Amino acid sequence: MDIFEAIKGRRSVRRYQGTAVSQEQLDVLFEAARWAPSWANSQCWNFVVVRDEETREKLAATLNPENRGLPAVRQAPVLIVACAQKGMSGYRRGLPATDKGDWWFMFDVAKVAESLALPEEVAVVEIMALGYPDEKPIAPPRKALSEFVFHERYGQAL
Repeated sequence: MDIFEAIKGRRSVRRYQGTAVSQEQLDVLFEAARWAPSWANSQCWNFVVVRDEETREKLAATLNPENRGLPAVRQAPVLIVACAQKGMSGYRRGLPATDKGDWWFMFDVAKVAESLALPEEVAVVEIMALGYPDEKPIAPPRKALSEFVFHERYGQAL
């Protein structure tokens, strides 16, 4: 499969089989993450692998009850909590290098950080459910390029 097929075929899975994910499979995933680009090669990422059902339930409890991903967090055999070290990506010599500050996206995750005993200098970026899909979701409609690609000035069509 080429990269374009992989991107177009990606779906949000919300139901998982009970099949375990092996450590060897996780190692392949993290090896790919290890080679991902980062600001000034800061490699500021950390990952917490969560298999324990009690901890997964604590993490599920941090989500909004209306979150459509909630069943997946409860059901997937593995959760990967992606974290970022604060003050590294987007910083040079300890100072922000741009007006963006940290170059990763955060949401309010104090309970997640507490459940995983994260140190103050590490922030949660994402909780990802990982496993074997028990469904084959169909692709949702996508916007036309003309709706988000502009030429020379914002809002100007080709």
